Amino acid sequence: MKERTAEKERKTRETVISAKLNIDGSGAAKINSGIGFLDHMLELFAFWGHFDLEIVTKEADLKVDIHHTNEDLGIVIGQIFKEALRDKTGINRIGSQSAPMEDVTASVTVDISGRGSFKLILGTAAGNSPQAQDGYELKYAEHFFEAFAKQLGMNLNIKIENPSIDLHATLEPVFKAFGIALDQATQIDPRRKGIPSTKGVID
Repeated sequence: MKERTAEKERKTRETVISAKLNIDGSGAAKINSGIGFLDHMLELFAFWGHFDLEIVTKEADLKVDIHHTNEDLGIVIGQIFKEALRDKTGINRIGSQSAPMEDVTASVTVDISGRGSFKLILGTAAGNSPQAQDGYELKYAEHFFEAFAKQLGMNLNIKIENPSIDLHATLEPVFKAFGIALDQATQIDPRRKGIPSTKGVID
């Protein structure tokens, strides 16, 4: 099997981000995004997905806000996954996984269909609403996932049951489950000889 790897440097007026990916890796991650909380989440994602992932934010307007950097990270990671998967021949395409942390359970379902969409269903737990941690908020995770899904061309549905006021406890199982689900979806099924679509193509 050909190596499923990709490398990219994305430059905008707000950020310069370099990224490198090996889908069939060992879970090794070297993440320096400039957003410490997100670094940890991406390390979990790579570890549980068995992806070798390197990210370096070389320039960013973090003194203004983390919004641009956070969203641009989702964009560039989605782009390198799409590039590494090429025409998607033989992949499972669909993956689904649940993961717990303390009282929180996160369920993630992905379909690399060529149609990028993101949906978050956030349950309630005694009125708990996850609070910002180290400047990172739940809305930033939503923006990250939406950008990732759009660039890869993936339907990404996330459900969080019994969310905690602790953002770390709420998002850690999400990133773990996302890594496992995307690993499932990107794995090669030896029974499938072509592209996993009755249309014969995935854009």
